[in-house]
Amino acid sequence: MSYLVHGSPISRMTRVTWMLEEIGAPYELVHARLGSRDLVGLSPSNKGPVLVDDGFVLTDSAAICLYLADKHAEAGFGPRDARERALMESWMLFALSEFEAVMWTKIKHRILLPEEMRLDVGPWLSREFERELKTLHRRLGDNEYAMGDRFTCVDVVLGHCGRWAMYARFPIDSERVAAYFERVLARPAYGRAVAAEEALAARGGADRTAPPAEPA
Repeated sequence: MSYLVHGSPISRMTRVTWMLEEIGAPYELVHARLGSRDLVGLSPSNKGPVLVDDGFVLTDSAAICLYLADKHAEAGFGPRDARERALMESWMLFALSEFEAVMWTKIKHRILLPEEMRLDVGPWLSREFERELKTLHRRLGDNEYAMGDRFTCVDVVLGHCGRWAMYARFPIDSERVAAYFERVLARPAYGRAVAAEEALAARGGADRTAPPAEPA
């Protein structure tokens, strides 16, 4: 049975599609229009992405990636013991609540919010991003991936955050971090995920250049 992934193409949905491509599991993408009420029956916040697995409904991209890694443990993208799980969850929380939060704030104040609600947050966010980038530099150390020499679901989420940083035009002033993002975003599974979502956007008439969807 295929997984169903509901969401808006080229958004946080890409993390789920990428994870499924890494695993090699069958899936179907279901277009949910930005700003619509397409997901009201599936997501309490009416936001994607949403994974449906044989009647089981799960929201939030990081939770979905961890779930898929656990369910397909044989693929090797999830934790192998309690300590690895704790480390992965620590990485995920950093990626979403610290690193991604900076770029998402910039996107909202530059693009998404009504003109009268936008603030000049550029200088503050540049400082915040520089601080988070240094943290990421230290956390990575000499490792090839977040968890060492093994690509995991953490790299899917963190790598996608890196793509957002580039979208928001934050400078990646760390050779170590820049090389990491280049490495993970060069994976064939990421390319296939983007292609699948671009095809979905073309069929659904979505604007592929639209800013990322509301957080999930």
